[in-house]
Amino acid sequence: KNFDAGHVPLRLKRSKELLHHINKTFGTLPFCRRWLERPDGGSFTVNGHGGKQTRYLGALKNLCEAGIVDAYPPLCDIKGSYTAQYEHTFILRPTKKEILSRGDDY
Repeated sequence: KNFDAGHVPLRLKRSKELLHHINKTFGTLPFCRRWLERPDGGSFTVNGHGGKQTRYLGALKNLCEAGIVDAYPPLCDIKGSYTAQYEHTFILRPTKKEILSRGDDY
């Protein structure tokens, strides 16, 4: 969700409902579409088992076009390799892992 987006009037009821779900579940944190399809809608703590979103693609597209939600492509790298996002930068060596970004907070 775009934190800097001002108030944008939404005409579609489903867009309003989805925006409420996104605000309640994720706030301004990034999320992916497949989390909306989980039985808990992305967070069991917030939604329990009743948060699953269905028929939301049109509403999500409307939120993106209105500038309320920013769309980002998935992380991609060399074909056939694995890509992941972590809190720290590390190197996997044959016999050990080396954490490069370790600081006082870790």
